[in-house]
Amino acid sequence: MNKNISQKYRACQNQKLHVAVIGTVGVPACYGGFESLVDNLLDFTPPNVEYTVFCSGKKYEKRLDSYKEAKLVYLEMDANGKESIFYDFKSMKLSVAANADIMLILGVSGCIFLPYIRRIFKGKIITNIDGLEWRRDKWKWYAKKLLKFSEKMAVKYSDIVIGDNKGITDYIKSEYSKIVKNKRVELIAYGGDQVSRVQDDSLFEKYPFCREPYSVTVCRIEPENNIHVILEAFSKMSDEPLVFVGNWEKSEYGRSLKEKFSVYKNIHLLNPIYEPHIVNWLRSNARVYIHGHSAGGTNPSLVEAMNLYLPILAFDCVYNRATTEEKCLYWKTPDDLQNLMKKLCHSESGSESLREKIAREMGEAGKRLYSWEKIARQYNKLY
Repeated sequence: MNKNISQKYRACQNQKLHVAVIGTVGVPACYGGFESLVDNLLDFTPPNVEYTVFCSGKKYEKRLDSYKEAKLVYLEMDANGKESIFYDFKSMKLSVAANADIMLILGVSGCIFLPYIRRIFKGKIITNIDGLEWRRDKWKWYAKKLLKFSEKMAVKYSDIVIGDNKGITDYIKSEYSKIVKNKRVELIAYGGDQVSRVQDDSLFEKYPFCREPYSVTVCRIEPENNIHVILEAFSKMSDEPLVFVGNWEKSEYGRSLKEKFSVYKNIHLLNPIYEPHIVNWLRSNARVYIHGHSAGGTNPSLVEAMNLYLPILAFDCVYNRATTEEKCLYWKTPDDLQNLMKKLCHSESGSESLREKIAREMGEAGKRLYSWEKIARQYNKLY
């Protein structure tokens, strides 16, 4: 009997687990948080795991058969917006047809179809519900209702539900208390230790305004990121330069803000920058990092700023407080932000030590909590 058990155990050890990754634009990562998550997970693939990553063919001119030993499958659809629902559904159906052992679903767009998928798929479904997408201001009421329903289906029909922030996991357990009573809800954040400080004096020629002490922000230009609050605050601080990198032309919200605030000499509004070397240089040399996100959970740009040992002024919400262990400074209004800038940068006594203290504590927390090796171990344990 023991010999039979031993033989079965060895057979299981030799068997590969096929994990299908659903819901991202794809890899190599060049778009967002989930893409970076997958790209970094692939660096720590266990010997008994094989990945298949579904990618949007519309975003990749050069198509690879594999990447970091993961198989890539391209779909001629968009991974974001309305089409993401059907992009995810098609990825799920192909995963069933390929006899995947595990579906790792990132985001809830296509989870409206999970009641059907659950009937025909015998493997494990693990879903990271992301950051309560239905709460974002950019969606109309009917889109919010659909996303909220998809979120409920994700929680109900997944074997394991992942939240990337304690605020998210607390919400899941409270909002769906009856559903998750006997279900695993796991807290797994994002990593940020892939970034490193950059010193490159040649870039001062391209960005001469960075020769003076400045604050920096890098994010998508959306209302829930409180872009208008940040810009309003710095428009009243003519002696405080702000470098703001974002996709200003993507929406009317961004275009109107760019038109209104680009006239201020201390505010430098830059278009999206996709070269990590330049982005990390802009962040590395900043005196203060301003973080305005109010929706979602653990934000990738925040944990990256922490890993760069930057002093951070973050919007005051449960997600940001959890991510930073309540060790940075928090604001809600333009006046709050102005007062914190004065406290951090212009106080006659102790301003430098306060800035250094926050920077050190952010860096220590970043290295301790948000390393990709740690994040990958947590995902691998779920498999």
